[in-house]
Amino acid sequence: MRVHICAVGRLRAGPERELIDDYLTRFDRTGRALGLGPANLIEVEDKKGGGMAAEAALLSKAVPDGALICVLDERGKLQSSPDFAASLAGWRDQGRGDVAFIIGGADGIAPDLRKSADAALSFGKMVWPHMLARVMLSEQLYRAASILAGAPYHRV
Repeated sequence: MRVHICAVGRLRAGPERELIDDYLTRFDRTGRALGLGPANLIEVEDKKGGGMAAEAALLSKAVPDGALICVLDERGKLQSSPDFAASLAGWRDQGRGDVAFIIGGADGIAPDLRKSADAALSFGKMVWPHMLARVMLSEQLYRAASILAGAPYHRV
């Protein structure tokens, strides 16, 4: 199952980019034998200033046809890392070829896109900058693959 992180904004070189690249590389290596990956980051940018609606249109275009859509939103479901791993495995086992994680811009995700999503995931009640949300999601993807592979990365 291919994984797509569809996010508003362009991430420049720096520590966040290095972390994302590192975790996604680890995810690809660990997940390959599990039928997970590759993972890719798709960045969209509304240069015309159309707000959430314009961002939602760009994000929707970035999602592959037939992909399961999971938005990252503070109103989403709180999950433990093992539960998140189980969700990924479940989607894979259902025969989903693609899963797209949507990370909105500064104003969040347009209500219509949020409502049309198959799932919503929360990293807690706090709102995180979208650049850090990318890092956190990338790490959790790697952690999920490690959990499913039985690797010692995740300790309880």
